[in-house]
Amino acid sequence: MSASAEGSPDEDYRLAAIDLLGAIAYGELSAFERLVEDAKMAPGIDDKIAIGAMATAEFGHLQKLVARIAELGADPAEAMQEFRASFEAFHAHTAPADYFEGLIKAYVGDGLAADFYREIAAYLDAETREVIIASLEDSGQTAFIVDRVRAGIAEDHRLGGRLALWGRRLMGEALTQAQRVAGDRDALTALLAGGVDRPGLDLAALGRMFTRLTELHTARMAELGLEA
Repeated sequence: MSASAEGSPDEDYRLAAIDLLGAIAYGELSAFERLVEDAKMAPGIDDKIAIGAMATAEFGHLQKLVARIAELGADPAEAMQEFRASFEAFHAHTAPADYFEGLIKAYVGDGLAADFYREIAAYLDAETREVIIASLEDSGQTAFIVDRVRAGIAEDHRLGGRLALWGRRLMGEALTQAQRVAGDRDALTALLAGGVDRPGLDLAALGRMFTRLTELHTARMAELGLEA
């Protein structure tokens, strides 16, 4: 996009970038807080250490996002505050009942959110995009969670059916959350719509994006040994 290439994006673009960064940053903060809580449900010390390491990585991602928001001339706390209510509503609707549900939420729910933000990041300037992509990197949870969930299912086959249903519920709630984040903020809506000098998403492209998100979710569930 021409404005971002010049390093001086217009005001609408700047606000959209701040909005997106604020949403992702609050997501990282809530992921950090949630993982700390999940660690309390972990059955053993090894699991507590692994989840604690994930929480630490999430906080590291948060710091880079906060720095980029400040570079764009906004107050990071204010940018994040705009998304607090919607994230807290999402987490209230998807509170895990046990350790395994917490693992699925960390892997499936956070994975879907990361996929969504990667899609939108494609419409941002290179510097902001790089910060976002770096913040969405695997925090080491993939191998650990896959191993724990598969072992749990092998020990109790009934667990697989319950977790598959939980994964489907998370998918629905996360897609609703993603649509709300994109649709409730005028600046983000404008970013996705594009402009004279910026490409955007038409309805067909938006449909393809959500198809890709669904396919990635299905693959993620399969890796866990669960049906999407």
